[in-house]
Parts: sequence; C-alpha cells; structure tokens
Amino acid sequence: MSVQHTTTLGASAAGIRSNTLVASAFSVIFGLVMVGFVGFSPMEVLHNAAHDTRHANAFPCH
Repeated sequence: MSVQHTTTLGASAAGIRSNTLVASAFSVIFGLVMVGFVGFSPMEVLHNAAHDTRHANAFPCH
C-alpha cells in the first residue's frame, strides 16, 4: 500500500467521522427541542398525544 493511498483512506475516515458527529449533534438538539416543545406545549391535544405515545411504547413518564 502506498503512502498516498494510506493518506487518502485516513482523510476519508476522518471525513466520515466528522459527518457522523455533526449528524449526531443535530439529532440530539432536534430531539431536545421536540421534547421541550411538546412537554411544555400549551396545546393540550399535542401534550396528550405525546403522553399517550410514551405509554404505548412502555416509556414511563410519571
């Protein structure tokens, strides 16, 4: 394996890791925003729908 080929593979792996970290960070932020929005929503219908979904998935919420 040549040095140039090894460097290209290393750069490619670093790019993939970077993309994975960015996607993971955006997913976590989006999830927290959605939980906060639904949890503190003044619309009772939205809150109750999320509440029922949590119970349907066996996720304790109280």
